[in-house]
Amino acid sequence: MSETEVAPPGVDPTIPSPARLYDYYLGGTHNFRVDRDMADKLQAATHGDLKDAVLANRGFHVRAAAWMARHGIRQFLDIGSGLPTQNNTHQTVQAVDPATRVVYVDNDPMVGAYANMLLAGDGTTALVIADLRDPDALLASPRLREILDLGRPVGVMMTAVLHFVADDAGPWDLVSRYMAAVAPGSYLALSHGTADKMDPSAIRTGEDLYARSTSNVYFRSREQVERFFAGLELQPPRQGTRPAVSYAGLWGAEDPSAADTDGSRAIYCGLGRRP
Repeated sequence: MSETEVAPPGVDPTIPSPARLYDYYLGGTHNFRVDRDMADKLQAATHGDLKDAVLANRGFHVRAAAWMARHGIRQFLDIGSGLPTQNNTHQTVQAVDPATRVVYVDNDPMVGAYANMLLAGDGTTALVIADLRDPDALLASPRLREILDLGRPVGVMMTAVLHFVADDAGPWDLVSRYMAAVAPGSYLALSHGTADKMDPSAIRTGEDLYARSTSNVYFRSREQVERFFAGLELQPPRQGTRPAVSYAGLWGAEDPSAADTDGSRAIYCGLGRRP
């Protein structure tokens, strides 16, 4: 995005945002100089692994959505969807069944400004601008209720979003509340940043830089990420493996050896089914 372009209403182009940083790493154009500068600093601090982590996370998102669609899920709730990119959720799942419905949710006004690029034109998709930390308001949205039937199984997607929710906001309880609101047979696809394999100096740099953005970042351990799947039936990350949380690049990977990169190990992920 050119410096001469005017930011959409409600968007502050002087403060970095996670949605625009993510967009930049994926090669998008819906970002500002302040986002690119911060992203480049994060890249330098992680020796290039952060972009790799973002790509691994996006790969998990797409593979998990396609897996759920192939296993009969025909409606999806994508919470923390971010800006339009390649292989948006509805494009992935509607390749399996064009009638599949998708509701995107984000609290970044930049996402709302470009909603027309994120949505299909046939009424099967919608965008709700809401904060995931207020599940009652989000789930009561008339637009969401118009598109989704929560009495039938839903594919709930929360990829690379909960590491922006502080412990005191109860991220584990939030996930439980969303999964309690959808029907048995629903799935949760979740990914989360971790510092388990990260250099301490890179952790400090990441936390300091995100503190200057619209959202702080909160890295969590494998054990903490596993807690998000409490009460759910974890699915195997690949055929022939046991049910488990895995690294983002490895989940559903056709070539696990090539997918097992340092960047991939910065993101834990999993897919759980509500019994």
